[in-house]
Amino acid sequence: MSTDELSATPVSRYATELATATELARSAGLMAVALRDQGLAALGVEHKAGDEPVTLADKGASQEILMGLAREFPADVVVSEEAADDLARLQAERVWFVDPIDGTRDFIAGREGFSVMIGLCVGGRPAVGVVYQPTQDRMFWAAPDVGAWFEAPGAEPRRLHTSDVTDPAKVRMVVSRSHRSPVIDDVKSALGIKDELSIGSVGLKLSLIALGERDLYVNPWPRCKAWDTCAPEAILVAAGGVITDGRGAPLRYDVETLARPHGLVASSNAPVHAAVLAKVAHLFPA
Repeated sequence: MSTDELSATPVSRYATELATATELARSAGLMAVALRDQGLAALGVEHKAGDEPVTLADKGASQEILMGLAREFPADVVVSEEAADDLARLQAERVWFVDPIDGTRDFIAGREGFSVMIGLCVGGRPAVGVVYQPTQDRMFWAAPDVGAWFEAPGAEPRRLHTSDVTDPAKVRMVVSRSHRSPVIDDVKSALGIKDELSIGSVGLKLSLIALGERDLYVNPWPRCKAWDTCAPEAILVAAGGVITDGRGAPLRYDVETLARPHGLVASSNAPVHAAVLAKVAHLFPA
């Protein structure tokens, strides 16, 4: 999104941050898709610790975003999944968290369930969030003073608001495609949930809740990191949703660990969130 495009929506005090992040997310996302279109060999797939795949597209997108943010905001700390952690973030007021391709398995498989995520924490809390789905040219973004917004081709930008579903049995759940835990079946059984959608990217999962198309995401394992949650948390919360760890505690961005050791729960509203935690908190790591 350019600064001119922002004129169609309320002007945020974070307008420069939003314009920069959306421009970088779109550029990196389209670069990644173009590389994938050249065939699997062009991706140079490798595997990191935990058997997590990484491609040349992940690395290239990360470099492009890191350079762009450093150029525009040289005083800020930037942390990316594909770069070494910078512990200067623990004392910094402004920290960017970047996941250059969230949902790499979906990306490699040629599916649409991946995104580029760029989030800014201010004072240890997510403030600006951008989640971009390149294959559909769909942009989710938020800032605290203008709320959460969604842009798609052929439509005017529209403000996001989560659903008002309060009955857990009517909840529409979104789950991981590649890391679906058997615990998810226990969650569904405990809540009486029948509706389930699988998708790769955590950012897209939370953005679908912000969009009002889904109501709940539960991740009982400590797989997520700060770069997985920063941008979509800013969007979800601005849209009226709630996200905590599996014990109901806020997610922390100002601590040394980047992991989410107690999993996470994201939901469309406070009543649903409370009902879910009451029934499934015992399923999460202590």
